[in-house]
Amino acid sequence: MAASELYTKFARVWIPDPEEVWKSAELLKDYKPGDKVLLLHLEEGKDLEYHLDPKTKELPHLRNPDILVGENDLTALSYLHEPAVLHNLRVRFIDSKLIYTYCGIVLVAINPYEQLPIYGEDIINAYSGQNMGDMDPHIFAVAEEAYKQMARDERNQSIIVSGESGAGKTVSAKYAMRYFATVSGSASEANVEEKVLASNPIMESIGNAKTTRNDNSSRFGKYIEIGFDKRYRIIGANMRTYLLEKSRVVFQAEEERNYHIFYQLCASAKLPEFKMLRLGNADNFNYTKQGGSPVIEGVDDAKEMAHTRQACTLLGISESHQMGIFRILAGILHLGNVGFTSRDADSCTIPPKHEPLCIFCDLMGVDYEEMCHWLCHRKLATATETYIKPISKLQATNARDALAKHIYAKLFNWIVDNVNQALHSAVKQHSFIGVLDIYGFETFEINSFEQFCINYANEKLQQQFNMHVFKLEQEEYMKEQIPWTLIDFYDNQPCINLIESKLGILDLLDEECKMPKGTDDTWAQKLYNTHLNKCALFEKPRLSNKAFIIQHFADKVEYQCEGFLEKNKDTVFEEQIKVLKSSKFKMLPELFQDDEKAISPTSATSSGRTPLTRTPAKPTKGRPGQMAKEHKKTVGHQFRNSLHLLMETLNATTPHYVRCIKPNDFKFPFTFDEKRAVQQLRACGVLETIRISAAGFPSRWTYQEFFSRYRVLMKQKDVLSDRKQTCKNVLEKLILDKDKYQFGKTKIFFRAGQVAYLEKLRADKLRAACIRIQKTIRGWLLRKKYLRMRKAAITVQRYVRGYQARCYAKFLRRTKAATIVQKYWRMYVVRRRYKIRRAATIVLQSYLRGFLARNRYRKILREHKAVIIQKRVRGWLARTHYKRSMHAIIYLQCCFRRMMAKRELKKLKIEARSVERYKKLHIGMENKIMQLQRKVDEQNKDYKCLVEKLTNLEGIYNSETEKLRSDLERLQLSEEEAKVATGRVLSLQEEIAKLRKDLEQTRSEKKCIEEHADRYKQETEQLVSNLKEENTLLKQEKEALNHRIVQQAKEMTETMEKKLVEETKQLELDLNDERLRYQNLLNEFSRLEERYDDLKEEMTLMVHVPKPGHKRTDSTHSSNESEYIFSSEIAEMEDIPSRTEEPSEKKVPLDMSLFLKLQKRVTELEQEKQVMQDELDRKEEQVLRSKAKEEERPQIRGAELEYESLKRQELESENKKLKNELNELRKALSEKSAPEVTAPGAPAYRVLMEQLTSVSEELDVRKEEVLILRSQLVSQKEAIQPKNTMTDSTILLEDVQKMKDKGEIAQAYIGLKETNRSSALDYHELNEDGELWLVYEGLKQANRLLESQLQSQKRSHENEAEALRGEIQSLKEENNRQQQLLAQNLQLPPEARIEASLQHEITRLTNENLDLMEQLEKQDKTVRKLKKQLKVFAKKIGELEVGQMENISPGQIIDEPIRPVNIPRKEKDFQGMLEYKKEDEQKLVKNLILELKPRGVAVNLIPGLPAYILFMCVRHADYLNDDQKVRSLLTSTINSIKKVLKKRGDDFETVSFWLSNTCRFLHCLKQYSGEEGFMKHNTSRQNEHCLTNFDLAEYRQVLSDLAIQIYQQLVRVLENILQPMIVSGMLEHETIQGVSGVKPTGLRKRTSSIADEGTYTLDSILRQLNSFHSVMCQHGMDPELIKQVVKQMFYIIGAITLNNLLLRKDMCSWSKGMQIRYNVSQLEEWLRDKNLMNSGAKETLEPLIQAAQLLQVKKKTDDDAEAICSMCNALTTAQIVKVLNLYTPVNEFEERVSVSFIRTIQMRLRDRKDSPQLLMDAKHIFPVTFPFNPSSLALETIQIPASLGLGFISRV
Repeated sequence: MAASELYTKFARVWIPDPEEVWKSAELLKDYKPGDKVLLLHLEEGKDLEYHLDPKTKELPHLRNPDILVGENDLTALSYLHEPAVLHNLRVRFIDSKLIYTYCGIVLVAINPYEQLPIYGEDIINAYSGQNMGDMDPHIFAVAEEAYKQMARDERNQSIIVSGESGAGKTVSAKYAMRYFATVSGSASEANVEEKVLASNPIMESIGNAKTTRNDNSSRFGKYIEIGFDKRYRIIGANMRTYLLEKSRVVFQAEEERNYHIFYQLCASAKLPEFKMLRLGNADNFNYTKQGGSPVIEGVDDAKEMAHTRQACTLLGISESHQMGIFRILAGILHLGNVGFTSRDADSCTIPPKHEPLCIFCDLMGVDYEEMCHWLCHRKLATATETYIKPISKLQATNARDALAKHIYAKLFNWIVDNVNQALHSAVKQHSFIGVLDIYGFETFEINSFEQFCINYANEKLQQQFNMHVFKLEQEEYMKEQIPWTLIDFYDNQPCINLIESKLGILDLLDEECKMPKGTDDTWAQKLYNTHLNKCALFEKPRLSNKAFIIQHFADKVEYQCEGFLEKNKDTVFEEQIKVLKSSKFKMLPELFQDDEKAISPTSATSSGRTPLTRTPAKPTKGRPGQMAKEHKKTVGHQFRNSLHLLMETLNATTPHYVRCIKPNDFKFPFTFDEKRAVQQLRACGVLETIRISAAGFPSRWTYQEFFSRYRVLMKQKDVLSDRKQTCKNVLEKLILDKDKYQFGKTKIFFRAGQVAYLEKLRADKLRAACIRIQKTIRGWLLRKKYLRMRKAAITVQRYVRGYQARCYAKFLRRTKAATIVQKYWRMYVVRRRYKIRRAATIVLQSYLRGFLARNRYRKILREHKAVIIQKRVRGWLARTHYKRSMHAIIYLQCCFRRMMAKRELKKLKIEARSVERYKKLHIGMENKIMQLQRKVDEQNKDYKCLVEKLTNLEGIYNSETEKLRSDLERLQLSEEEAKVATGRVLSLQEEIAKLRKDLEQTRSEKKCIEEHADRYKQETEQLVSNLKEENTLLKQEKEALNHRIVQQAKEMTETMEKKLVEETKQLELDLNDERLRYQNLLNEFSRLEERYDDLKEEMTLMVHVPKPGHKRTDSTHSSNESEYIFSSEIAEMEDIPSRTEEPSEKKVPLDMSLFLKLQKRVTELEQEKQVMQDELDRKEEQVLRSKAKEEERPQIRGAELEYESLKRQELESENKKLKNELNELRKALSEKSAPEVTAPGAPAYRVLMEQLTSVSEELDVRKEEVLILRSQLVSQKEAIQPKNTMTDSTILLEDVQKMKDKGEIAQAYIGLKETNRSSALDYHELNEDGELWLVYEGLKQANRLLESQLQSQKRSHENEAEALRGEIQSLKEENNRQQQLLAQNLQLPPEARIEASLQHEITRLTNENLDLMEQLEKQDKTVRKLKKQLKVFAKKIGELEVGQMENISPGQIIDEPIRPVNIPRKEKDFQGMLEYKKEDEQKLVKNLILELKPRGVAVNLIPGLPAYILFMCVRHADYLNDDQKVRSLLTSTINSIKKVLKKRGDDFETVSFWLSNTCRFLHCLKQYSGEEGFMKHNTSRQNEHCLTNFDLAEYRQVLSDLAIQIYQQLVRVLENILQPMIVSGMLEHETIQGVSGVKPTGLRKRTSSIADEGTYTLDSILRQLNSFHSVMCQHGMDPELIKQVVKQMFYIIGAITLNNLLLRKDMCSWSKGMQIRYNVSQLEEWLRDKNLMNSGAKETLEPLIQAAQLLQVKKKTDDDAEAICSMCNALTTAQIVKVLNLYTPVNEFEERVSVSFIRTIQMRLRDRKDSPQLLMDAKHIFPVTFPFNPSSLALETIQIPASLGLGFISRV
């Protein structure tokens, strides 16, 4: 198809634009050949007429389909041209925030000017081992490609990083080196990779500076060769540098800085070690203040100085050399402040005692006068004479600056050499990867010698790049057997010849430098005469005679000739150098040693950059004249040689290209300037790569990819079984011009634009199919709609007709009802009228009759009232007359009676004065007193009874007596009152009269009060009503408050519940974190342990001739294996130096980092030694203090001595007795000549039995004394045993306090001595006198302990007395309370008194019951504690018996015939124990662990059989009370399991088998430990099998740690097996065929590093999961542990899948989301089949599920954003944004995610607090737990198969 046919209506094109470089437009009509104008519609909405070039008639560039925009590889674009490249880079950089893009073999890196989280170790691990095209573009992918090609092709590699200043070259090179250091590791413990990375801060500090374009610009080029050994691990590195910009030392432009190291020194000037440098602020020095910008924002120079010094130390630069470097740098700064004073036009002077010069001379160690002289003079030498000539001020200043630059260049070289020495390795280098960080093409307004050299280097690199690209294209065509056609590409060899050929620019420059009177002008004229009009690439500017123009590959550059000669000569006064060489400062002359050697001199121009070359290892020999001649080489000549050497190196390696692009000149983050980007793309060769690719067949598809993508263009009959032939047949029909494509062996090659044409055909076909589908669906929908409408119409008609019929029926019913209503209504009206008239008539009659009756009644009533009035009046008159008469009569009677009363009163007064009256009055009182007396007597009797019954309540009776006495007094007072009562009678009579008067007054007042009361009552009622209302309101408020309180309580309850749930979750998370931290530490410990073993093996291999006596075999572990198991990491590290002494004698170069580590370790050990020494001193001081206290008590000491002498006598007698018995025993044993000697009844036998009997009796006596202290000293014994010494006796104080007498203490001390005695001691020496002295010393020590015991007992007695006083006080309080209670009860009635007493008794009994329950609990705890102690006692008794037997009869151990015969006993049932001999232990471990094959055991025998066998052996050792055997067996078992796992640790079956058996062994130790918590599910028989003598809790912890290590190893094995399957099975393989279409791929996808070894599918993963599950089930692994393993497996699958999804743009599509969800559903189905849905495995896939959902959901509106934010709660914000940025449509019907939508998502998620990490930690291992799982299997039923080879084991 012709290209012009693609220019149809709506086709999109690119047109040039002066502002945006290229602008997009759309055709408004089809283009026809011959048209001169194109009608275009711009994206801004304007229409434009685009005129074609009448000469070339070139059509504008076509735009790629939207589906191809944003591709990872620019070569995947259908149209390869500049606008397409620029637009693709812009879309990736601005919209997707992707800074890396492939362009064929080139990685284009755009500087984001922002820190991105894409360089972490997780990203490195994700790219490690991956093919370059499988992942998104990244610098790590290029580094991985270079590393793999080095290992695969065994060819050296190079990574060429180039670009403008500020484009990010240094950072890219740094990340590439970090990748190599992380992935490869180092071949030794020297940590070479750390040294390689540590060279970066050093080189940046001395070679980087701030410029206007970059804050950390590299002002030199460098090539670092990273060396690898045969195993491709880093062994060293070497650095070559090029063109150091020395002019920056003495001059900086505006807003620029000098090299970082100067500012770091000034920022650290206040440090004590820098005081001698006499530095200050950077503004104080001429060389650091010129730029006016001494500070970089966000950079702390003091911290950077610390990093630089730390890096120097790591690289082996000593502190003295570091200070020397800083002295020289400080001297340069002070030299810059040296000022000159003009004497005349041709001479100058320095002021006397000039301070800057004095400081410079002091720092440099040179003579002040000499340096001052040669700074102002120079020496001129002729053939015959030598002249000393003064120089002008300007010349002196230039000479000073030249000297400063020269010193700095020499120091730079010296540092580079030392770095190379530190990075040099003694091991032979097998291969290397070079990283070239070189400056890019430069063009400024004024270009000088520096830019000329830089552009010359870039011409050479571009030539190499073009040739490499051309070579790759040629190889690809030849590989695919495509007819090779020569591709025309730009060859810059003419430009290189112009520069470096004979009579080239550099030759003419060197020639002019040799001329005595050569100048820049004469050199320019020579250039014009030689090359102008002869070379098309050389031009002369119109308006200048001191400049020239060269046409470089990137652009034309105009160079100013001024300064070329001076910079090429690099002039430095020799006299100044000689002064420096004579310095007393040793380091300074070292810098100038190279001047005396003629080996690759590295001088540079006075204002230019220094070309540096790699110095050979051995200097070449030559004649002095030759050396002097070579010393005169110019800078240009040196640079050309260095460049040729570099090109030879690069040509001998496989290059990889990284082109760094600077997106804008203002350092704005993610801002893209199209003009600047196009300039750099043209300059760095990216567009040339595109042009070369576009000239041939840029688009390449495999046959399978082509078939999958364009299957829609084929008919069914075209599809054949042979995919290749099918593609050929289809292409011949689709593209008629056969020159547009070629068929290769495995690929189809297309010319530019053909893929776009095929995409157009595919889109048209899909569009036509969509239209047909839409047509059919729309017809179906409309028919469905019509049928629904017809059915609805019929239904409506039916309902309408029914409604009409119902309405007619209703009308008929209403008509009939109306007739009936009318009838009844008319009848009602007539009847109502009749009733009204009748009622009216009756009412009239009633009113008339009533009126007549009322008149008659009123007449009768009047007559009746008149009669009543007459009656009342007559009665009143009669009563008035009667009352008047009665009043007169009564008055007369009163007067008479008053007279008689007065007379009687006189008589009474006379009688009252007589005695008889008093007697009469006293008669009643005496009776009353008698009654009271009797009552008092009765109460006294009651009181006495109460005193007899309740003696403990005497206080209450006293109070009662006092009460009675008060009553008596009260009665006496009442008697006296009675006497006074008589006198009061008279006063009462007088008061009667007053009361009468008061009565009347009271009545009147009563009325007033009543009135007042009424008013008060009304007011009170009013007040009450008001109060009631207020009360009502208050009640309402109270109810409201109660309701509110209830609500608040409810809310608080809910809040507390939520907080409780959250805190519970947090605690669970903290627990898991702690468990994970512990397991990680355990994993690290196991790793270090393995590393220690490896180092030990390596050290063993390194020692060829081991020294006699120092070689250790594995048998040495037999006695101390338990100590080895429990030894700490420190103990292991302490053992390392002693083991490395032997190889250290060999002459190996000192490794500085290893030396520093060992030095640090020695310091730590010294600190630990000091701590232990302090502790020992403290304990000795305690012993001395106890001795001092002993001396203060001489009386007690005398009693102790008497006791000790008695005890010593007793022990001496016992010793004599034992000697006699021993002699008798020896005598009897000496008579063993006959065989009957050992028979029962023989003399020797009888003697032996007697001795045994006596010893047993003595043992029983001593057993009770020794038992207690022995059990209590077990812990002290274990603590003291490793030290083999008893350092402190005071630690036994608490245990000794429990002893009853001094005899027990003495026995305990003897036992302690026995336990601390060396195992090599012969036990028959116990009977010698020397042992008695030990006993004597023990008694003295025990007496000292008794002193402290007495003091402690005294203190305890005082504490008990204080406690008793408190108890007495509490009893007193209780007594008072009881008395008060009794007094209250006496005042109560009898029934209430009984009830109260019962209640009191109940309370008392309840309290007593509670106290008894507490005591019972304490007793239970004591019983349990005593049971445990009883087990320990039994163990110690066994030890004592063994010790006694050894002491008494050592001959039994040596001579077998004298052993006592076994007493026959009845056979018992099998107890579930296995017996083996001690010497068979290694055989047991070998057959059962080391040589056991898991597959046979898992298939044929019961699960966990080895664990059961081992536990049964442990049970038997426990039964024998043999702690040594138990310890040895457990230690051997643990070590053997570790050996098996180390040997076969990559076999899943082995690891799973031993994880299962370790857990079963651990469960058995728990189940049969005797602890109640583990015995709940045991049978009675199983409880009988519990361990009786030993508590193996510590070993349970060791086994638990071992199980954790095995579990982690199992997870690593799982990960290694699953990892190759996951990406292919979960992402790449199409489980649902035809859903995802294959997009066009670039060059990287087709040239993967590793050929496909087989494709994994989801079925492969499921089969592997089934295999894992079946193996674990066969091994009898605990179900809970299987769930944890499955959860970990699913986490690994989800994490690796999601990480690859986040790093692969081609996988982020709608169809891939469907594939992932289907794959996840298959995994969930697998979980359901295995009943593992509750294992938590599904939850680990939640991030992957949500990512798949995110790929499929709608992503347009704000509602969609809200739905995404709520749905993706398991993904972090960074992951969500990354997926949205990577989302790529596979078909044209899909749409990209807009930038505004992504910003909306970011705004909504900005408050979410989650990890900023992008990738999931695929190495994360969940903390594992081992829930207790008891076994129902009875131990006595287990049979040992003969296949295990354990015939030496017997059942017990």
